[in-house]
Amino acid sequence: MLLAGAVVVLTSWSNAASGQVADHVKVRTTSPLPTPKALKPFGSSTSIGEGRWHSAGRPVGGIRAIYETALVPPGGTQVAGVAWMDMHLLSARLYSGSMSPGKGPYRFTAPVSPAYARSLVAAFNGGFVMNLAHGGYYTESRVVDPLRTGAASFVIYANGGVKIGAWGRDVSMTSRVVSVRQNLVPLVADGHLTAVAKSPNWRAWGSTCGLYSCAKSVPGIEHQWRSGVGITSNGALVYVTGPALSPYQLAQLLVRARVVRGMELDINSSWPDFATYDPPVANGLASSSNGSKLLASTVQGPWTFFKASWPRDFITVSARPLGRKT
Repeated sequence: MLLAGAVVVLTSWSNAASGQVADHVKVRTTSPLPTPKALKPFGSSTSIGEGRWHSAGRPVGGIRAIYETALVPPGGTQVAGVAWMDMHLLSARLYSGSMSPGKGPYRFTAPVSPAYARSLVAAFNGGFVMNLAHGGYYTESRVVDPLRTGAASFVIYANGGVKIGAWGRDVSMTSRVVSVRQNLVPLVADGHLTAVAKSPNWRAWGSTCGLYSCAKSVPGIEHQWRSGVGITSNGALVYVTGPALSPYQLAQLLVRARVVRGMELDINSSWPDFATYDPPVANGLASSSNGSKLLASTVQGPWTFFKASWPRDFITVSARPLGRKT
């Protein structure tokens, strides 16, 4: 008898010696999340299809696990991209870089190897370099930088599940934790913008480039490329990025996408990146040729996570193994 709401996935095995092929039925023990409901635009215009979701990335057991949409932030004129990820169907992993966090080598670092590209569904950027992150970094059974109480934390567990929150309040170290990536303080808590997110001190959220230059002599601007990630009450992961966002607008976009706890990730034009992969055949290798950007205007793209020279940390979400409980 099948579990209520279980996902049935047809698979096959072959016996190379006999040439026999047999079909089997495997049952995923967790139910997929409901497809996300449309998001209400901040403005009155819906001519670009704001808030209406479309599927992206390869299906997982025949079910789409990622949906994307676009929203113009309040007071803005340029669209931001929003991606929703079903973490009942997906498994997260932190990849470390030579620049952030440094202090390698690491087992999981760019480029994504073929063994893991076979199940890769999406990947997105991590946070600041560690001397600017005001937080710590834990992965591959070692503390790379000390974890800080109160810091906004992206936590990955041994089963690939994810939690986001303030360290020591919402999340903490357990035997099941395999990675912790901290970056600044929370943008969203309990479904609302934090006081710091609403503060006019936008420089508290990182040093930005100028309008046309990143030279230190050029004053930074408030509305800059920013990215953030959050988690909904039912455990979906939400990623947001856009080219002209203040921290306040980034937080508002996360809340509009029904995030209950959220944090800022990397900023400035060179770093934000969200890509999905949809190979033409089942279990095919994800690659730049079958990848798609969340926003066409990002500098980076699907190829970034397959470059051996890529120096930053990033997060992948892959098809969850059959029978694995979340």
